[in-house]
Amino acid sequence: MKAIDWTKIYKDHKGKWVALKDDEQTVVASGKSLKEIMEKSKKKGFLHPIVTQVPREVLPIVGIV
Repeated sequence: MKAIDWTKIYKDHKGKWVALKDDEQTVVASGKSLKEIMEKSKKKGFLHPIVTQVPREVLPIVGIV
């Protein structure tokens, strides 16, 4: 499985909800709420998109074992 680069999605949709096609790269809809993007997706014929919320900023995670 190849890693997917979401850099452009992050830059274009910081802090928003996004709905993606099955290819996990093509944005079908974006908005401020999950309800909003699901309504937009449904109107475009995507009943079950992949959904995620893009963070406002990317922060490193440091763990201690």
